[in-house]
Amino acid sequence: MIATFKPCRLAGTVEAPPSKSMAHRYLIGAALSGNVCTLSGIDYSEDILATIDCLKALGASVTIVADQVIVDPRKFLQTECPVLECRESGSTLRFFLPLALCLGKPVTLRGSQRLLERPMDVYENLCREQGFLFQRGSGSITVCGNLKSGDYVLRGDISSQFITGMIFALLCLGEPSSIRILPPFESRSYIDLTLSALHSFGADLAFTNAYTIVIGKAQWQAFSGRIEGDYSNAAFLDAFNYLGSNVHIGNLKPDSLQGDRVYKDYFRQISEGTPTLDISDCPDLGPILFALAAMKNGAVFTGTERLKAKESDRGMAMHEELQKLDGSLIFGDNTITVPKQTLQYHGTVLNGHNDHRIVMALSVILSQIGGSIEGAEAIRKSYPGFFRDIEMLGAEVTAYGM
Repeated sequence: MIATFKPCRLAGTVEAPPSKSMAHRYLIGAALSGNVCTLSGIDYSEDILATIDCLKALGASVTIVADQVIVDPRKFLQTECPVLECRESGSTLRFFLPLALCLGKPVTLRGSQRLLERPMDVYENLCREQGFLFQRGSGSITVCGNLKSGDYVLRGDISSQFITGMIFALLCLGEPSSIRILPPFESRSYIDLTLSALHSFGADLAFTNAYTIVIGKAQWQAFSGRIEGDYSNAAFLDAFNYLGSNVHIGNLKPDSLQGDRVYKDYFRQISEGTPTLDISDCPDLGPILFALAAMKNGAVFTGTERLKAKESDRGMAMHEELQKLDGSLIFGDNTITVPKQTLQYHGTVLNGHNDHRIVMALSVILSQIGGSIEGAEAIRKSYPGFFRDIEMLGAEVTAYGM
């Protein structure tokens, strides 16, 4: 799919899409609860559909009615030799693999080549230490184990998704456990989201200090509720406002625990000067922060190493596309510097690098200077309605090849 923009200004009101991070957690929490739960406000991005598919593969009944998902988990984890289709969702793969280790039978998790290239060392090392099967195949990982409750130690400097995955598994086992996190502890806000979601279903877990999570016996209960709006994707909509547009974004919870809520402060600093900003706790904001910094006053970003292990190498992807527009990024040791630059479109179609956040960041740039992006269908991963929403706000964008 190719999206072509003409320079434009946006105006109007739009609802932020539901939080993908929270939807993953509530869907899995509903399955763990053992009770029929109804979740509303679900947006059927590719990642969320992957999690729904995996719940079904593990025996849960999932019914979709408009934006509502009804999860009946009474046969959850009762299937034989299931195959879990994770598509391109890192959250889905890392959340379900530890649950697969609770079954005591082989489970195969399949995904795209890029997904399976992303780091899995935490689980691979765990399986080796415990004597469990961890076997990589062509486009798949097969595991088999009999995980036990207990005390576990996990690194905090890779991805919080590993910690969340272990929380799900240890809750499933039903006996007291703990997780000690080795500092530095990055993306703690995502663990806070996990605890918040699971408390809704009666889970007993809490931080006892900055680096230790204690998990008790849950008093599971049914929960029905609406998924809150997504600050990660709202950042791309709000970025238009810093380039002359007038967009009001609804469906955002002011006291949300989402770490990407920091984008508002970072956008302000980029507009007022040339700041140094740490993105180690908010790597999903990297592409749009780079885009805005390039068009405003420039900035220096630290904590950028994790950008290499996302859907694309996000720093390099943005560098390659900015070069086509007479721009560039400067790479250092866990840092990326974005000079202030005058971007121009010269007719070379930009590439979305199969990364939804790269596509949306480039869309913000091209709304100012015009131009085209190929591979724009990557938005389906997290925000399938992105082009529809910005077109409703006045964006002059035409998408071909849907």
